[in-house]
Amino acid sequence: MPAFAANLTTMFNEWSFLDRFDAAADAGFAAVEYLFPYEVAPDVIAERLARNDLKQALFNLPPGDWGAGERGIAALPGRFDELRSSVERALDYAAATGVKRLHLMAGLADRDDEEAASSYRRSIAYAAERLAESGIDLLIEPINGRNMPGYFLNDFGAAERLVAELDLANLKLQFDIYHRQILHGDIVMALRRLLPMIGHIQIASVPSRHEPDSEELNYRYLFEEIDRLGYDGFVGCEYIPRGRTLDGLDWYKPFARS
Repeated sequence: MPAFAANLTTMFNEWSFLDRFDAAADAGFAAVEYLFPYEVAPDVIAERLARNDLKQALFNLPPGDWGAGERGIAALPGRFDELRSSVERALDYAAATGVKRLHLMAGLADRDDEEAASSYRRSIAYAAERLAESGIDLLIEPINGRNMPGYFLNDFGAAERLVAELDLANLKLQFDIYHRQILHGDIVMALRRLLPMIGHIQIASVPSRHEPDSEELNYRYLFEEIDRLGYDGFVGCEYIPRGRTLDGLDWYKPFARS
């Protein structure tokens, strides 16, 4: 069965951030992910993981000034020095948590801007090489423009071509089924074709981004297909609960750690 990771940014918001680790473990999750860990010391997060016997599936590299609206800096010309510093900061947390996958956000930029495209490729190449020294995969993720208008990497075809062209052993695709459905659809055929470059999968209902138990996607079938394909990575539950997190976990009960 898929190895699910609770997303502690979107789920278990009834608890403080650190207590979400405990709540996720109590709900039967064996792994967690979240957007950013950087407001908490690495050793504190490591203690919560160890206390609950949780694996760290994924988190993002620092995204720039999130509060000011930045959504990554990799494609932003003139920010390369900051990008290098952000990689080192993420590596400190990776060493503490044991995570083996980090997501590099591109930022808000025009995909047809040659300078932005050059900056993005340079940032990816640098980050992937640096992370490879610690045995960590670098992930890039296409994000739909409805949720994040102006995001540079907003097309799965562009992401696929970039991974193929750069040909870096530890550069992988983050395949968010929610974003894929909104951008292109054709999820199963895309999973089958792109599996060799997929390093992480995420899920949510479409169009409302809630629990994966209703609306336009048949997640029972998709979970069976993910198993059939032999995918051995994590499936991140990056959805927004309709109400209280625990009240919406009926879908997860067959997969829960006992």
